[in-house]
Amino acid sequence: MWQRGLNWAAVILVGTFGLMWIGVVIYADESSAPWIRVSQVIFALLLLGWAVQKAIALIVGKT
Repeated sequence: MWQRGLNWAAVILVGTFGLMWIGVVIYADESSAPWIRVSQVIFALLLLGWAVQKAIALIVGKT
């Protein structure tokens, strides 16, 4: 039971961090080169993708 709760906490934290990362890169980071901003957005999408995949696995019960 504790592990399931901690898994959900990890999913929420990683998903939230990914969304915040995208927000910072798009709206606040104006001084970086465009290719760095694109790579950071790709990284944030990777984090969001992991969070969605893990959430689906937790809902279905494959973890």
